[in-house]
Parts: sequence; structure tokens; C-alpha cells
Amino acid sequence: MEGDKLRLKIELTATENIRLPIHYNHLVQAMIYQSMDREFAEFLHEHGYEVNKRKFKLFTFSRLLGQYKILGSEILFSPPINLIIASPLKEFSQYLLNGLLTLGVIRLGKSELYIKKAVMEAPEAKSKITIKLLSPVVAYSTLLKPEGGKYTCYFQPGEQEFVRLAEENLRRKYQAVYKCEPPTGEIQIWCLRPPRLNLIKYKNFTIKGYSGILKMQGPQPLLQMAIDAGLGSKNSMGFGCGELINKPEKNKKNMQPGYKK
Repeated sequence: MEGDKLRLKIELTATENIRLPIHYNHLVQAMIYQSMDREFAEFLHEHGYEVNKRKFKLFTFSRLLGQYKILGSEILFSPPINLIIASPLKEFSQYLLNGLLTLGVIRLGKSELYIKKAVMEAPEAKSKITIKLLSPVVAYSTLLKPEGGKYTCYFQPGEQEFVRLAEENLRRKYQAVYKCEPPTGEIQIWCLRPPRLNLIKYKNFTIKGYSGILKMQGPQPLLQMAIDAGLGSKNSMGFGCGELINKPEKNKKNMQPGYKK
């Protein structure tokens, strides 16, 4: 797969402001599936790629990037807006790009959006990288309650358990894509500043994730997988999408919903 362009940057426009529910991840995910080859989309949605009884969809996407304001339970974007979708699967990128260019128009909720531009990119990770999270990263374990039942325990970047879960997840994704054992060597992850807590509703669930800028060090193929497939869990729901940056940006307030200091 070396040399494949695996990241799609889409610029979307509309004839009027784009009105969406504050928590819109499920709408973007549905648009992605609907824009691809139907047979491949059904396989990905219903089955995915299995490793050790865990299934991976092997794609991720950013939050919608652009100017906006919050109006109660809705978010109002001023066009144009940008969306980044990444995958380590060549066929995913090809099906999605072909579908979007053929359609020319997509729907997010009640909004009709026109594809102004679609660019394929192939960012290359090294063994040391700095990434800006374009959608919150999620790492969690499902634990048993002493009195019975289960609960979800989330971890934030900077915690040892977060690093362990993120590394384990990347190794499984590598196996899912390449059908072989991942490279040896541990991964290290640091926060360049305290991460921001994000509470995002996905359908009937509230998911806890974190955004910010991270430094990572480890085997290059695994760091590449973090860029191509996403870091952490729930990538296909719109979590863990990151981009390589050279220099940390100045601290900016993020006004998008679900973000807390």
C-alpha cells in the first residue's frame, strides 16, 4: 500500500447556512456509507475486519471544520466547510472518492451540500510525530461492578492506561489491514498541553473523548496507522482523527459543542 493516497479532504458548500443538530457524528457517518459502493458499504457496516473477535471499520473522520455558531440544540455553519476522512484501505478511499464525485451533492440531516473540491492526500508519519486531533480521541475499558452489571471507564491522554489501550488498538488495526504480526517496540504518547474533555452524544449514548495536541514515538508503521485509521476507539463514529503538524499551535478556545476545559 505504500504510496497510496489514503486521506480525503472535502470542501463543501451550500446556498444557505448549514443547520445541524449539535451532535451530528451519526449524520456524517451515514453520509459516508451512502456515498460508497453499496456492497462494500454493507460489508463494512455489517462486518468490518475482524481480529481476535474484535471488528474494525478502519476509517475515521474529523469534525466539520469551518465558521459556526451555536443556537440552542443546533449548530449553524457558514459555508464553506471542510471534512477530512481517512482510511488505510485503498478500496475505501477509491469507492468514497468515486461516489462523492459522481453524486456531486450530499445530504447531512436536512441540509443539501455541494462538493466544491475533493483532494486526496498521503501524509507520512515518522517514528516521532506531533498530531493535532481533529476529532476527540476515545480510550476505554468495560469493567464489572461489584454488585453486578457493567460500566465504562474512560481514560485521557497522559494516563498510562490510555497509552496501553491506544497501542493495543493500533496493533490490532495493523493486523486487520496487513494480516500479519505488527512490528515490535513500544509506543509513547505525551500531551503538549492538558487535553480538553469532550462529551459527545452518538445516537442514544454519551461518549467521553479528549482533544488537543499529542506527541507520539514508536514503530513508524503503527504511528502511520494512527494517522490513517485513527487513534483510539470508535473511529468510524467520528473519533480519533488526527493530522500531522510541524509546530504546536497557540492555544485556541474551541467553541464546538461537548467541549469543556
